[in-house]
Amino acid sequence: MTTGADAPSPRLAAGERVLLIDPKERRYLLKLVAGSSFHTHAGIVSHDDVIGMEEGGSVTGSTGRRFLVVRPTLADVVLKMPRGAQVIYPKDLGAILLAADIGPGMRVLEAGVGSGALSMALLRGGARVVGYELRADFAEQAKANVHSYLGPDAAYQVEERDVYQGIDETGLDRVVLDLPEPWRALPHVAKALRRGGILLSYLPSITQVAELRGALGAHGFGLAETSEVLRRTWHVEARSVRPDHRMVAHTGFLTTARLLAPEPAG
Repeated sequence: MTTGADAPSPRLAAGERVLLIDPKERRYLLKLVAGSSFHTHAGIVSHDDVIGMEEGGSVTGSTGRRFLVVRPTLADVVLKMPRGAQVIYPKDLGAILLAADIGPGMRVLEAGVGSGALSMALLRGGARVVGYELRADFAEQAKANVHSYLGPDAAYQVEERDVYQGIDETGLDRVVLDLPEPWRALPHVAKALRRGGILLSYLPSITQVAELRGALGAHGFGLAETSEVLRRTWHVEARSVRPDHRMVAHTGFLTTARLLAPEPAG
């Protein structure tokens, strides 16, 4: 996958990830390898039939069924990549990038990297990311997923350490926490962030949010805001227009706050 400013070639090449979509819109993520085959109950697809074809075309499997072939979006990769920890849903990843105001060149600390889904989004936003992760298996899986998607040169570093015990980095632009007790990290975050920098916390429970919000002011944070994202898709087919029966509702709360200068005495 191309990660720089250049647009990818319209032709698919060996080594790329592609998404195969069958007539029932089931999606299969695979990496193209010359001479290999992809096996599914809907038929076998030769990688060689896909390599060199133009994105957006279709390929015929061994049973005669056709598969649409496109490059996967980040959302596709996040939902189908190998993982140990629960990933942050795509609907929240986009909101996090805007809420934390992630931009090119920003120095970001991410604590609780899980399987690397949020790391990918931050890196795609142009940030340079240092991750803290307690579990060695999660750290390795996150690095593998990030490098598989963005390449080995991604500005990404993961350390096996506990953010509750301290942060070595200083002058950070953003700190993103996907942890159960983020209030315990606030003394360290306040020292690591630059003034005006943004803290973002992702939490599943509103009681956790209340604990965090109650602790922010004592550590110099202000302009706090909490939100959640509910995503509902629609069925649109001829005259049948209605909300889909299923939706991705609550997944987590996003809380942001900014590190402010101390109030002048008196």
